[in-house]
Amino acid sequence: MKHRTTQIIYSYWNEVRQGRLAPRRFDIEPARIAGILAETTILEQADDHTYRFRLAGTRITEQFGTELRGRNFLELWPEPDLANLQHHLAAMKANGGVLVFTFEAETASGRTAVFESILMPLVHTADVIDRFLGAISCSSSPIWLGSQTLERFRLLSADTIWPDGRPHAIAERLARTPALSPQSQNSRIVSLDRRRFRVFDGGRGPLDQGNR
Repeated sequence: MKHRTTQIIYSYWNEVRQGRLAPRRFDIEPARIAGILAETTILEQADDHTYRFRLAGTRITEQFGTELRGRNFLELWPEPDLANLQHHLAAMKANGGVLVFTFEAETASGRTAVFESILMPLVHTADVIDRFLGAISCSSSPIWLGSQTLERFRLLSADTIWPDGRPHAIAERLARTPALSPQSQNSRIVSLDRRRFRVFDGGRGPLDQGNR
């Protein structure tokens, strides 16, 4: 993280996180990051292929020369950049990581500018991670920036950072826990004469009837 905006928003997110996999969406207080709101973003994940801009700060809109709200973040990128970003986004969501990346943006006339960006997971709907707090900052704003629309984007680097030095402990425990089969999920444990039995709901199946 080289840009001051990136450092500020990451420090705030990590403070609010309080050791959790991710903070809740409504834990974020805009007043606490008022000085960088113009470079702040929030993405909403609709599915694996759609991360829609719900918020794009005024400075981002001015520098890009276009409105980003409502657009799919993933549609900005060509292959193989798209596959690379999707890989990092999946790891971030599953394991509580933070995505930091740099990219080059180009105008139709061939002018280019380099940006640093960060995305951090937020818990929102149904207690799952489907929001991402972020920021986009130009590394060195050229004088022409904002006078022409940025139309083409190229990923320069992308790294997943682990706030705790490794994937979150909750994610590690989930990875070690074997998934229950659908049949096991519809069962309960019953104790009888110091013995324990797993009882499956739904009555006798064909095998039970054959053993009567």
